[in-house]
Amino acid sequence: MFKDVTATKRTESRLRDTQEFNSRVLASSNDCIKVIDLDGKLAFMSEGGMKVMEVSDFNAVKGCPWPDFWQDQGHLDAKAAIANAKAGISGRFQGFANTYMGTPKWWDVQVTPIYDEQGAVEKILCISRDITATREAEEDLRRLNATLEERVEARTQDRDRIWRLSTDLMLIAEFTGEIVAVNPAWTQVLGWSQSDLQGKSFLDFLHPDDDQITTAAAQDLSQGVSFPGFENRYLHKDGSYRWISWTAVPDQSYIHAVGRDIQVEREAAEALRRTEEALRQSQKMEAVGQLTGGVAHDFNNLLTVVKASTDLLKRSLDEDRRRRYIDAISDAVDRASKLTGQLLAFSRQQTLRPEVFEVGKSVRTIGEMISSLTGARIQVLIELPEIPCHINADAGQFDTALINMAVNARDAMNGEGVLRICVEPVQHLPARRTHAAAKGDYVAVSLIDTGSGIAPEQLDRIFDPFFTTKEVGKGTGLGLSQVFGFAKQSGGEVMVESQQQTGSKFTLYLPQVIPVAVTEQPVVDQHPQADGEGARLLVVEDNLQIGEFSTQTLRELGYRIHWAKNGVEALAILSEQAQTFQAVFSDVVMPGMNGVELALEIKRLYPLMPIVLTSGYSPALAQGNSQGFTFLQKPYSVEALARLLRSEINGR
Repeated sequence: MFKDVTATKRTESRLRDTQEFNSRVLASSNDCIKVIDLDGKLAFMSEGGMKVMEVSDFNAVKGCPWPDFWQDQGHLDAKAAIANAKAGISGRFQGFANTYMGTPKWWDVQVTPIYDEQGAVEKILCISRDITATREAEEDLRRLNATLEERVEARTQDRDRIWRLSTDLMLIAEFTGEIVAVNPAWTQVLGWSQSDLQGKSFLDFLHPDDDQITTAAAQDLSQGVSFPGFENRYLHKDGSYRWISWTAVPDQSYIHAVGRDIQVEREAAEALRRTEEALRQSQKMEAVGQLTGGVAHDFNNLLTVVKASTDLLKRSLDEDRRRRYIDAISDAVDRASKLTGQLLAFSRQQTLRPEVFEVGKSVRTIGEMISSLTGARIQVLIELPEIPCHINADAGQFDTALINMAVNARDAMNGEGVLRICVEPVQHLPARRTHAAAKGDYVAVSLIDTGSGIAPEQLDRIFDPFFTTKEVGKGTGLGLSQVFGFAKQSGGEVMVESQQQTGSKFTLYLPQVIPVAVTEQPVVDQHPQADGEGARLLVVEDNLQIGEFSTQTLRELGYRIHWAKNGVEALAILSEQAQTFQAVFSDVVMPGMNGVELALEIKRLYPLMPIVLTSGYSPALAQGNSQGFTFLQKPYSVEALARLLRSEINGR
């Protein structure tokens, strides 16, 4: 008898296929899948689990208590998980355990009860996942975060320490200027505390002259522009101002600025400037001292002409001879006026003022003073180029340099010889030990003497300040150092060539420039313009002799004159009858109120009153401080006086 088992075979086949599939799944999984009996011992481990647990033969671990694989807290967690699973509670924990071969690993473990057909817990399923790489990454990240936090904390402490201890001003402010925070340095440097400044604008503490540029800078900061090295003056609590150099940067919400107190640096720079000015003036005055003898000689010659002519005019002379002596006096006065004008201009104390001027014209003019300086036994020859050469330098310092080189040449020739002054354009700067030759357009001004020359061992020192080979009292050694300083300051160089017993050649090289074209000025008529025509003048002159002469001269020109002896008297007269005067003609150098001060007060009280100032020499005017008033240099001609007064009155 036969029985059909087809269905059974099919079921067995499907079951076998399912088991094989499940085996492949278990083998493919990287998790360690285990079955643990209710006593906590290993009953099954998947093929993939054996690999991750480094178990080659399951029989080696079969029946071993599973909690014994764990260490420390992991052992306790494993026992608790088994107890919970036996009670039907699933659980999960993470712990540290070695593989069978002793490799330390971290595991994520899920424990689940397995129920039988009656619903009772039969076994325990345990799935362990290797999370060593994740835990190590997390630990690295934790350590990194901890390190970063420590660094941030350290940097924050550093920042706070710098904020507290820095001697530089630190400021946080709104873009409107309102102060948000300041550091304690504000108290140390400017005397202001945090409470003094809180809520106020940093613009409230500026020097009035710096308000406009600082306000503009604040506006630029609001547009994202940074400012390194911005300087202004800030009010100190004691009422003074101090110079501060700022570096300011904006962010999205605030202005952040750091300011350094540079008051001492400013004062030091100003002191250095004054010292340099004093040195330049002392160098110039040494040259003036050298000029004194020659100028005195020329003045004695001129006075001889004037004295002899006036003595002869006392006699009864015919008109031609009388006119000849009068012309001689006039020419001598003109020559004396020109000589004093050159000397005053040369010795004038003023700041450096570079300007474009023609070298040949200046050399020709200063050459007359050099001739007086060197004396009659030294022949001065001047050689100028056909095409004018121009430089951009301080004209006064240029003249001083020529005088100093001429003094050196005169002394080297012992008062007798030939001094040639040559001007020529060149296209290069010769090489020196300190620099190579350089191409460019220069003007070379050479002074060539026939003196004793300079010893070779002294050539490298002749431009050093205070170095001199002259006897005590014959020179300070500042002359040639001025020449060197002027050349360097003007972008040029000074060279010297010398041969003992033959002579020396000093050459000043200065960069040549192209002058800006200027409109030719019309020639001024040298003849006197219309006379005073009865106009009323207030003459202010404290010198009796000059006052009588000037008032007499002005009356001869047709003016009605009122003479005041000083500035106070002049103001008193004007207060009563200012409307009756057409102009004021005042000397500058007077006791009490000087002429410039008087003119300023008259201009304040009577803005339309024409004022003409006159002087032979005034320290204020010598520094170019005429305050914009018309000035007439003494001695002046009658023609010049008449022309200038009429021009001022007509321009009223």
